Amino acid sequence: MKYLQLFIIAFVALLHIYFMILEMFYWDKPRGLKAFGFKLEDAKISKTLAKNQGLYNGFLAAGLIWSLINTSNIKSIALFFLCCVTIAGIYGAYTTKKNKIFFIQSIPAILGIILTLFT
Repeated sequence: MKYLQLFIIAFVALLHIYFMILEMFYWDKPRGLKAFGFKLEDAKISKTLAKNQGLYNGFLAAGLIWSLINTSNIKSIALFFLCCVTIAGIYGAYTTKKNKIFFIQSIPAILGIILTLFT
């Protein structure tokens, strides 16, 4: 079960690296427009905010990667960042009214929390 825990933490980290790249570099490009369902005009207006949001996703990914590298404190570091991801997903789904965010962001993090608590 330890390998599954490490896999899920790495998976959540990779998801957030992907989110960071989409938000910071592709927000107003075809890939970003498709991923977020924006029109080009709207994406251009919110581009600066998206870059900031992407940076925060990068920090979440960095924290999860740190938990994988710092094996002596993996449990506490991973739990902190997985809880941050879970809360961000819940808040994102609530404020945007897009439940997809909860399933993509929070569910893998919740699975990681469960595995970290019981491993």
